[in-house]
Amino acid sequence: FYSLLAKAEETLLSTCRRNRSTIAWQRLRLLPRLVNQAVGDALSDVFLVDAILYLKEWTLQSWNALYDDMPSRQCKVKVQDRSVIKTNDNETRAVSPSSLQSALDAAMGSLAQPKSSSLSGVNSPPPRAFVRPSGTENVVRVYAEARSQKDADLLASEAAALIYTICGGVGDLPSFFNSSRL
Repeated sequence: FYSLLAKAEETLLSTCRRNRSTIAWQRLRLLPRLVNQAVGDALSDVFLVDAILYLKEWTLQSWNALYDDMPSRQCKVKVQDRSVIKTNDNETRAVSPSSLQSALDAAMGSLAQPKSSSLSGVNSPPPRAFVRPSGTENVVRVYAEARSQKDADLLASEAAALIYTICGGVGDLPSFFNSSRL
């Protein structure tokens, strides 16, 4: 890996010093000098953000407008065996049991904003739900987000009910989830 990086650097530096690739590479190489990942110095992080905003010609307001935090709900469901559930590498999709992800997709789709309606002309992001087995106990953790707290609660409720039904839930569903449409 390091030899590949060295070769890439050599190639870039042997070309014209003002092309975009070389400039980007030089900036990337400077990052470890500015930000100490081991210490997590907040002041150097602020300088990094300021430098990026300057280079992109963004204001704090335009940067802040890039992300809207959606209402969310987190919970956990007790199951007989957490190893029944497998997820992809970044834990955004359930790969086993095979029916779980399609059921989660259907639940998310039922809450998705219709194309014809939007608030002030801007479409909100689609609702999302992720599930993952705990690493230490026989529970499955649920994370759901949607455009309203009511929808986030409903999506978490449906995801929990799906886990309970498909993945061998034990005990009672928490009372929070009695509003599930399943």
